[in-house]
Amino acid sequence: MSSSKLMQSAIASLVALGLAQAANAHDPKDGGGKEKCYGIAKAGQNDCGTARHSCAGKASKDNSPDEWKYVAKGSCEKIGGKVSAGGSGPGKAPGRWAY
Repeated sequence: MSSSKLMQSAIASLVALGLAQAANAHDPKDGGGKEKCYGIAKAGQNDCGTARHSCAGKASKDNSPDEWKYVAKGSCEKIGGKVSAGGSGPGKAPGRWAY
């Protein structure tokens, strides 16, 4: 194989890899009037990963505060969820101090 053919193949591979990554980066569920709603997902019905797992459908119990589902924007708190992950939340002190 000539060096020019090898170079063309390498460049084509890099372009294809870049296009594939760009296609995977777009999450159609994330936009279009949807928001993440924490604490409403039933076991096995979460939409994405957490610190404990990396896949959708891996929630181990109902209504875990760190599991989430996509819902229509503005409806999360009406159905009993929160728009931020459970725990103490941003700007709040933890229940006890850890030193």
